[in-house]
Amino acid sequence: MSLTNQTPEPQVQSLFKRVAGNYDRMNNLISLGTHKHWRKVAMEKLAIKPGSFVLDLCCGTGDWTIALAKAVGPSGQVIGLDFSEEMLAVAKTKVAAAGMNDRVTLVQGDAMALPYDNDHFDVVTIGFGLRNVPDANQVLREMHRVVRPGGQVGSLETSHPTQPLVKLGWQVYFKLIPMMTKLAVHNYEDYVYLEKTAAEFVDAKTLAKMYANAGFEKIDYQTFDMGAAAFHSARKSYTKQ
Repeated sequence: MSLTNQTPEPQVQSLFKRVAGNYDRMNNLISLGTHKHWRKVAMEKLAIKPGSFVLDLCCGTGDWTIALAKAVGPSGQVIGLDFSEEMLAVAKTKVAAAGMNDRVTLVQGDAMALPYDNDHFDVVTIGFGLRNVPDANQVLREMHRVVRPGGQVGSLETSHPTQPLVKLGWQVYFKLIPMMTKLAVHNYEDYVYLEKTAAEFVDAKTLAKMYANAGFEKIDYQTFDMGAAAFHSARKSYTKQ
């Protein structure tokens, strides 16, 4: 296995246990609220059909899970999977508040070894989770395995601006994130890790190649905020590869 995140998984899990209570607040601060626009565009591009069966990996506190549940309608179902019990506890409260208990099932599990059969879901998504798993390539392979032939997958992830001045500005901003979090929630070291994974993860073009290597076709991506983030979508072929 070629690791895309060198931080040991138990250490990452412990980190998300500590930040769960402040995760939404800090996510809004770090992205200046733009993550909501990114997710809205992703939902438009996915064009989820009512009645779909959807798996949302690394679902965290459940924002994308809830958006997906609204899209699938009363006849659809969404499974939100995350390895963090504490993040899922926050998601559970938010799912109930949104009135989506009948459409959403929250599961504690490992995105690198999904507990589902082949060709099981209509759509599989992952939001800002690929950079935090040990091997993003393995997660993409698992997504390919469990989505049905012709089914769609999508990911939202931080990326890298390509314009030199924008890239420099983004690097400076990300260096400030741990200090911002120290002032806001008195949590410096954990957000050093989050800044580090965002800076070290692959760019949008490389991630598209990783999708292809995992077996997907019709791969497309759109970047946001001059390359600060990217949404990728792809489909599983109807024919065996």
